[in-house]
Amino acid sequence: MTALSGSPRSLVRTFTQRFSCTRRGARLARQLALVELHDWGIPDRTGLSEDAGLLVAELAANAVVHGRVPGRDFELRITLLPGALRIEVSDARADRRPVVRPHAHQAESGHGMRIVDAVATDWGVMDRVIGKTVWAELRAG
Repeated sequence: MTALSGSPRSLVRTFTQRFSCTRRGARLARQLALVELHDWGIPDRTGLSEDAGLLVAELAANAVVHGRVPGRDFELRITLLPGALRIEVSDARADRRPVVRPHAHQAESGHGMRIVDAVATDWGVMDRVIGKTVWAELRAG
């Protein structure tokens, strides 16, 4: 779903979709995010597109691995604002908040939020009535 609002000088675009809290759902979230960005005029294989795809992949994977509650989906929301692209992933587990872990030599996991921290201009966590939303922003335009 795409919603357009505002004047042409401050055009805001939003994409929101729920996905099954599975690895397949996380892959689909990344693929659909890249299609939507392309439709918004952000071509594939550009810096912004690649960074956004990476952030969606990491945040969706975290929702599936750490935020999963049986029977609950996760939600992806992407908003293109003047000068910024905001990516939000919501899941049902408020008790499991993401943190940037220190580097552990030869660790096979635990890199996701370090990647988000390195790529995003800013990121954070917001509480919801059920669960939490992890958001990350990139500079756009």
